[in-house]
Amino acid sequence: MSQSLGSDTPFVMLSSSEIFSLEMSKTEALEQAFRKSIGVRIKEESEMIEGEVVEIQTDRSVTGGTKQGKLTIKTTDMESVYDMGSKMIDAMTKERVMAGDIISIDKSSGKISKLGRSFAKSRDYDAMGVDTKFLQCPDGDLQKRKEVVHTVSLHEIDVINSRTQGFLALFSGDTGEIRSEVRDQINTKVAEWKEEGKAEIVPGVLFIDEVHMLDIECFSYINRALEDELAPIVIMASNRGNSRIRGTNYKSPHGLPLDFLDRVVIVSTHAYVKEEIQQILSIRAQEEEVDLTPDALALLTKIGQETGLRYASNLITTSQLIAAKRRQKQVGIEDVQRSFALFYDSGRSVKFVAEFEKRLIGDGGAVSLSITNGHGDAMELS
Repeated sequence: MSQSLGSDTPFVMLSSSEIFSLEMSKTEALEQAFRKSIGVRIKEESEMIEGEVVEIQTDRSVTGGTKQGKLTIKTTDMESVYDMGSKMIDAMTKERVMAGDIISIDKSSGKISKLGRSFAKSRDYDAMGVDTKFLQCPDGDLQKRKEVVHTVSLHEIDVINSRTQGFLALFSGDTGEIRSEVRDQINTKVAEWKEEGKAEIVPGVLFIDEVHMLDIECFSYINRALEDELAPIVIMASNRGNSRIRGTNYKSPHGLPLDFLDRVVIVSTHAYVKEEIQQILSIRAQEEEVDLTPDALALLTKIGQETGLRYASNLITTSQLIAAKRRQKQVGIEDVQRSFALFYDSGRSVKFVAEFEKRLIGDGGAVSLSITNGHGDAMELS
């Protein structure tokens, strides 16, 4: 899902149980997750110098202290000479810029970007790296105005503005609780940028897994947050039927309050058909670098149909280990059969518990050791 949305659209995944283990309130944790899911695409114009390097001259003083130099740069229409200071010379050395390179210099920050190498210099060397990019010499003026686009999340703006060393908190992850006044000011500022055309809001996706683990307070907060002007798309996953809502004695479908349930669009899911299971298992085997014979794949598909896809995919690894013990590179049908016999699926485990329930410790802690072991003999007590 994240890949299909693209790199510019924020995608945040949250497990419901995480909220209860953080050193901040539940609502603050949810608010931060919501803010991380909303991107702001900020546009700014900057002055750029772009052209082909003709010559770099560097003059060093006798003491080796100050460095001065001249940079000759050209386009197809003009050529100009710029004076360079010590910082510029260091940046040029770091980027390994030489004559014939096409470079771009940001005038505001002084950042140098090496775009590629000129076609005119393509025959100068016999050996070239695979990543060497050849470009035509730029045309027009040397100095151009370019629009640069940055995409940041609202949460990142919150953190940077909430404390003096805010940007460092982004790396450490210790953001703490952010005051609502800071968020209100940022919302106002972002709205101004949007009106002026400087910024664009990119609503992302917040994926909440095991949503039934949230309690009634969290649900009431999400209810309000979803009605906010700046709200992402929220996708929730749950595997519960009729179960109790955490924090209450009420039961409801999927463990969600009814007033919350009627606001969501429910996606219907269907069981996989045989061909889909086979394809999934085949892809999983390729990812794990397991070579399956057609018969082994057919048996795994049948197991997947009868027991479940997860159990069948887990058998791939165990079957490979059994095949490796036989010193076979390909996993055969006998390896899958052996693996199936050794490791129980949930259905056979439930059957075992039902058969030997009395020999296992129950809710009351009672266990009977006098139950026969299936051959008519009582268990030995000595």
